[in-house]
Amino acid sequence: MSRTFIVCGNWKMNGDTEQTLDIIKNLTQLPLDPNVEIVLAIPSIYIAYVKTMVPYNVALAAQNCWRTAKGAFTGEISGPMIKDVGAEWVILGPSERRIIFKEDDDLIAAKVEHALESGLKVIACVGENQEQKDAGLTEEVVTKQIKALVPAIGNNWQKVVLAYEPVWAIGTGVSASPQQVQEVHAAIRSWLSTNVNSDVADSVRIQYGGSVTEANATELAACADVDGFLVGSASLKPEFVDIINSSYFI
Repeated sequence: MSRTFIVCGNWKMNGDTEQTLDIIKNLTQLPLDPNVEIVLAIPSIYIAYVKTMVPYNVALAAQNCWRTAKGAFTGEISGPMIKDVGAEWVILGPSERRIIFKEDDDLIAAKVEHALESGLKVIACVGENQEQKDAGLTEEVVTKQIKALVPAIGNNWQKVVLAYEPVWAIGTGVSASPQQVQEVHAAIRSWLSTNVNSDVADSVRIQYGGSVTEANATELAACADVDGFLVGSASLKPEFVDIINSSYFI
């Protein structure tokens, strides 16, 4: 099945108005592969600002949302708020939220359910840490995290992208090899076929995230079950365009 390649640049807690102008200028002045879906996940405080200048072919994402539409949750934002300022996507379950903010599978699932009910599309992140990898538990950990999301997603798989981001490769400069990435992505697809259904397994897009750079993007994009990238620090640099275009000649 043909799956549209999707690249999301996750700025994390980086950027200001001046840097934002530079990044958007870079995206508007250089050719972008028209067959790639492009998303920018930016700090929520800048979503409305970036919406005024972002190219028509670039969608916006929030980096987090809470599990309810409103209430006494100081500092949080909801799905309807994200949509109200012009974003279409939200990233949920990235490694920092799981580790630093102690978000567990149940909370992430609740957030996914709320985001989908709010009409947002979701990039749902899964991945193992170094200790789990060394113990040979990668597939067990990743599929357990996905299993928790299945009831929350329901029949909305067409609005969900899974992002495999091994914790040991986040911000370390050490990327998983194409062989490792393909093995995990294929295992995810096999698990979905067995535990959800074959249509979902064939159609759901699975991104790789973990020290993706211009240097390794093309080789990673060539993997059969890699359908895009969740890019961290490199999305703040001019090389982000090269990552977007990495699948062009494959």
